[in-house]
Amino acid sequence: MRTVVLTMKASVIEMFLVLLVTGVHSNKETSKKIKRPKFTVPQINCDVKAGKIINPEFIVKCPAGCQDPKFHVYGTDVYASYSSVCGAAVHSGVLDNSGGKILVRKVAGLSGYKGSYSNGVQSLSLPRWRESFIVLESKPKKGVTYPSALTYSSSKSPAAQAGETTKAYQRPPIPATTAQPVTLMQLLAVTVAVATPTILPRPSPSAASTTSIRRPEPVGHRSQEMDLWSTTTYTSSQNRPGADPGEMDSWKPGSVLLDEGRVPKEELSTQSLEPVSLGDPNCKIDLSFLIDGSTSIGKRRFRIQKQLLAGVAQALDIGPAGPLMGVVQYGDNPATHFNLKTHMNSRDLKTAIEKITQRGGLSNVGRAISFVTKNFFSKANGNRSSAPNVVVVMVDGWPTDKVEEASRLARESGINIFFITVEGAAENEKQYVVEPNFANKAVCRTNGFYSFHVQSWFGLHKTLQPLVKRVCDTDRLACSKTCLNSADIGFVIDGSSSVGTGNFRTVLQFVTNLTKEFEISDTDTRVGAVQYTYEQRLEFGFDQYSSKPDILNAIKRVGYWSGGTSTGAAINFALEQLFKKSKPNKRKLMILITDGRSYDDVRIPAMAAHLKGVITYAIGVAWAAQEELEVIATHPARDHSFFVDEFDNLYQYVPRIIQNICTEFNSQPRN
Repeated sequence: MRTVVLTMKASVIEMFLVLLVTGVHSNKETSKKIKRPKFTVPQINCDVKAGKIINPEFIVKCPAGCQDPKFHVYGTDVYASYSSVCGAAVHSGVLDNSGGKILVRKVAGLSGYKGSYSNGVQSLSLPRWRESFIVLESKPKKGVTYPSALTYSSSKSPAAQAGETTKAYQRPPIPATTAQPVTLMQLLAVTVAVATPTILPRPSPSAASTTSIRRPEPVGHRSQEMDLWSTTTYTSSQNRPGADPGEMDSWKPGSVLLDEGRVPKEELSTQSLEPVSLGDPNCKIDLSFLIDGSTSIGKRRFRIQKQLLAGVAQALDIGPAGPLMGVVQYGDNPATHFNLKTHMNSRDLKTAIEKITQRGGLSNVGRAISFVTKNFFSKANGNRSSAPNVVVVMVDGWPTDKVEEASRLARESGINIFFITVEGAAENEKQYVVEPNFANKAVCRTNGFYSFHVQSWFGLHKTLQPLVKRVCDTDRLACSKTCLNSADIGFVIDGSSSVGTGNFRTVLQFVTNLTKEFEISDTDTRVGAVQYTYEQRLEFGFDQYSSKPDILNAIKRVGYWSGGTSTGAAINFALEQLFKKSKPNKRKLMILITDGRSYDDVRIPAMAAHLKGVITYAIGVAWAAQEELEVIATHPARDHSFFVDEFDNLYQYVPRIIQNICTEFNSQPRN
């Protein structure tokens, strides 16, 4: 009997070893055959709304032509999910009208969405919506899995029209050749059982359960129970509570539960999304911190500097609808640690700040400011045209290069420069300071609003709240106003008989070329036009058009009038009909073009314009009287009056006029 038992045990062990070896070999073969599927980017049409796509975060490819106004967009920077996905991508500047790949992230709904004109797309306002989304460049996050096929909330999948392969999610089948590892105890427990083949039932519609699978989601998001929106259903005796142990898995790929009217069309659940802050809308700025990484600062003070940055990041409430922040470290040369769109919330930003290490080197602040001016505030780095640009410069002691010229160019580019200087030069060290009074030469204004001086690094934390308050006070960020975005420009155009139809079109082209140089919107530069002969006609006012394409089209539509030349009356008319409606915070610029001597007096109207703060440029052509041009023009006349012998030479004066406008703007006192 003992011999029989030993023989059975030996046989069992032999069988176990054979199965074990077979299983290992089979697993190796299977692992060789199974390859990770290549990620393919789904393509959608221009009319696909974000609310129709259930996935909380996804990458898609948009076609060309989504700038068309028939594809409605609601909001600015953060868009209501009722918007066209691709239309919003063009409006945000992530794509142009030629299309391309984008990353879309769902966020919570807002109580209101403000429309705006941007990148050729006019977005609309909306009181509230239950779900929002933001559009980013299609750079996948590490560790995040994006779907190759989108999940839609309707049976009429818009992607199908775009040629997308909209495969329903399928549970990966278990290869038949794969043998699972078997333990010796499991094997001994079944040695007395008679092996019988197991027959799987064929999949049938009746085999599908009402229990829906969870759709795959990007890592970092909580899974979402989508009872009505599942794309595949299956039954599992292993997973379903209370299932019959003898019941085998039955699974049918491609079974789709469609929207049967139980849920409103645009109603989507956002409760499963991680809470994402959209940022403080009362502090919508694009902020760059220039931190001192020079060798002289030391590790301890560098760590204190990072603590201030982390505190600012927390206090600002970073988000796409509020402030965005990037960091540049300087030493011998500047380097960007992360730009405006790298981190879209305070938590991620603080984590990134903690990882910054000191570079060492000199303290070349001027070089760093030039770097930021040229490279940092670009659309590719997340710069938003609707947000003021702010730079906060941290300096330990004093710079090792000059900052005045670099700062001037930054201010003229619309950048608001703040300086925080810590532990300035002692009396015996001042001989080493390259540029005395460097902070006042650099900041946006010298009235103390843009400067902080801290006696000791241990007192740096006291600047946190005042700094946050000041950078968020967008009404006082004076350097956001540039010569190209802060004027009301009124063109006063001579339409007299001596001009002629052909030359009049040349004048309109000159007006167009000048207008193209400015940033046009209802909050930036605005343009109006008056045509005159003996009489005057308002072609369009400052508040009639709020985008550059609309203004340029309006200029093209101006019709030639023909008649006499009453320039004095035209100036009075422009003051009353145009500049009386100018905004108080706008520079008032009148650009008058005439080809002859006026039939009426121009001195009193010109003086009235000067007294009302209207800066007047007078451009004369052919038979215009130069002494009249000098009377009309603002003092000094050499900078504000121009004479051209022929209409065809008008275009040559566009760069000079723009340069004079900007030079005059930038020469204003900074106190």
